Amino acid sequence: MSLRWRLLLTLGLSFCVLWIVAAGWLYSDLRHQMRQTLDQRLASSARMVAGLVAQMPADTWDKAGAPVLSMPVSTGVACQISSPAGHVLMRTHGDFAGRLNTLHPGFTDRVIDGHRWRLFTYVEDGLHITTADRLAERITLQRNVLLVAVVPFLVALLGSLVLLWLGIRRGLRPLERLRRELSQRAPDALTPIELANAPAELAPAVDTLNRLLVRTGEALAREQRFTSDAAHELRTPLTAIKTHVQLAARLEPDKARAALADAETAIARLQRTLEQLLLLARVEANEATIDRDQAPVEAVVSAALNDLADATRVQCRGALPTMSLAVPEGLAVAALRNLLENALRHSPVDSRVELSCEHQDQIVFLVSDRGDWPIGRSTHDLTRRFWRGPAGRGQSGGSGLGLPIVAAIAERFGGTLDFRPRSGGGLTALLSLPIDRTVTAPQS
Repeated sequence: MSLRWRLLLTLGLSFCVLWIVAAGWLYSDLRHQMRQTLDQRLASSARMVAGLVAQMPADTWDKAGAPVLSMPVSTGVACQISSPAGHVLMRTHGDFAGRLNTLHPGFTDRVIDGHRWRLFTYVEDGLHITTADRLAERITLQRNVLLVAVVPFLVALLGSLVLLWLGIRRGLRPLERLRRELSQRAPDALTPIELANAPAELAPAVDTLNRLLVRTGEALAREQRFTSDAAHELRTPLTAIKTHVQLAARLEPDKARAALADAETAIARLQRTLEQLLLLARVEANEATIDRDQAPVEAVVSAALNDLADATRVQCRGALPTMSLAVPEGLAVAALRNLLENALRHSPVDSRVELSCEHQDQIVFLVSDRGDWPIGRSTHDLTRRFWRGPAGRGQSGGSGLGLPIVAAIAERFGGTLDFRPRSGGGLTALLSLPIDRTVTAPQS
């Protein structure tokens, strides 16, 4: 069922039920008021007759014999006057002999000749004055009043339902425009939706949909970039592996083993490049595992050093802060390890890489090397994907993804990655990562 029909049925049925309940209540109250008004008229008629009788001479009724039919006859109204002795002195209907007699004053209902009558008896100076209304006239009057009230009620109800339908159609028109806007869009159109004169209730949905389109566009861009990067970066090691395997099949055993060793090296580089590509894609897509375990600075530094093949060349300076990072330990270790690997790869084999840590607003890891970075050159390209620099393109083992991964991890968790040239050659990389304020680190 559409939203338009659901709203119409819900509001229309509620509207009808409320109107019917109100109409029933008003009709019941009107019927009660009409009954009281007609009873008061009946009682007033009896009292009026009593007032007229009181003006007659006192011996008038003593001289009366047979009933005097002097009162005009009405179809729906009857009247009777009885003496204190119980003799009927006057009545309007001669065929009602004895049928209007009552012993007690007040209102009573009685069936006379198949018709229901409403009687009122008034006693004054011993005279019993009874007036009567036929209830059929009362019922006819109630039906006429009901008919007069129901016709405008039905017209108003139907008109209200029509106006309700038109109002719902007009109110849901922005949804219809949104549906047309989405149905007419091309599958690759991810630009934000602009809906003119959108109501306040629909604006959050449009904003949410626009944010979804933006995220979808970013996800598609990441997938396209990952596909392009993989195709670009994996082509060279795959070609090298294929070449070495083909050579191994043609050369002598000694030379074949050397070719297979080169192929194995290319496979290791390919594996490393794939791991780096996947990690970078997960970090940029915010899909990297977020663990809730603490990431103490000491544990992160220790794990990063343990992952290095040449950790003896890393020299740690100063004490490490006894606090934890607001970054998953695995990502913090990967970021610091990539920084150290990059510094070791671009430093002379007989030089050392210095690692220190400072506590500022964030935890800052400083990795200093004496590498081949030219003095005065901009460091802007260092975090560009697959960029190795003129001195690093001929080196093996590097994929040009280590520093982009470090920058992506830092950016995701509110940190930064900066580079500062060193006097005498080389660079100092400054990796800032946020502190976990919810964890109180143990005092050493």
